[in-house]
Amino acid sequence: MPQVESTVIVQAPLETLWQLAQQVEKMPEYMSDLESVEVLQDEAISPTQRRTATRWVALIKQMNRKVRWTEEDIWDSENHLCTFTQTEGDFSQYSGKWHFERAGENETKAHLEISYAIEIPLLGALIQKIILKLMQGNCDNMLECLKAEAEK
Repeated sequence: MPQVESTVIVQAPLETLWQLAQQVEKMPEYMSDLESVEVLQDEAISPTQRRTATRWVALIKQMNRKVRWTEEDIWDSENHLCTFTQTEGDFSQYSGKWHFERAGENETKAHLEISYAIEIPLLGALIQKIILKLMQGNCDNMLECLKAEAEK
């Protein structure tokens, strides 16, 4: 299964970035390739963990397509880690993790990993390299947009 990852250093405190990352429903306000993110469920599963279910609609402008999926996220505030897995949607498989850690005084290292599989009928292997490039670009863009929002 293909995997993409990206890391960025953000000039903001760890807790600021951690709180911002959890506000996924606001991401379409500062990420142009997201049409919408809807929080379907949000519940505490322990004193330091939350489980959310979210519905995403992303735009693939280069292919004039939308990609839709619902995912389950486990937000671990003790380790500043979010793991996510698609529960339904356009990907054959989709999962990953966000990890945040202090990088210095008022600096945070944000890391995002995404593993995915997506099948597009009639195009198959011809388009997989293009999709990999688009997924890497999306991963990089997500962190850069989060960084820009946190550094405002």
